[in-house]
Amino acid sequence: MLGRVRLPVALLLLAASCAAPAPQVVIRTAHGPVAVTVEIAATQAARERGLMYRTALADGHGMLFVFPTAAEHAFWMKNTLIPLDLIFIAEDRHIVGIHAEAPPLSTAPIGVGAPSRYVLEVPGGFAARRGIAPGDVVELAGVPSP
Repeated sequence: MLGRVRLPVALLLLAASCAAPAPQVVIRTAHGPVAVTVEIAATQAARERGLMYRTALADGHGMLFVFPTAAEHAFWMKNTLIPLDLIFIAEDRHIVGIHAEAPPLSTAPIGVGAPSRYVLEVPGGFAARRGIAPGDVVELAGVPSP
């Protein structure tokens, strides 16, 4: 019996180890690198839904919005139930602005007044806790090009 159980478990472990790693954003801060495992919002539909209706977002996780071109992007928190930090990233992959602790359910537009190609949403307060600041350089690992 034990032999029959070991084979399926071994196959599951092998499949898990062969799976492609989840996309990550690595932010090079003055205090060292900060890695965030991300879901990608690269389509219009995914960008429109974002993190709406979620009741939690684990520390070290987030959503990366990938836009086809750099522009002054604005967001709102309608139907978003948790506070978020929005980190705006330029085409050259440096942070151009951070909007910290965006309040849930607000329809006020959120932007930073600078063009961005990517916007990273993370749990509220994450940027301050990890020392993330404008000017920090961002690396994208496993993130598809738009």
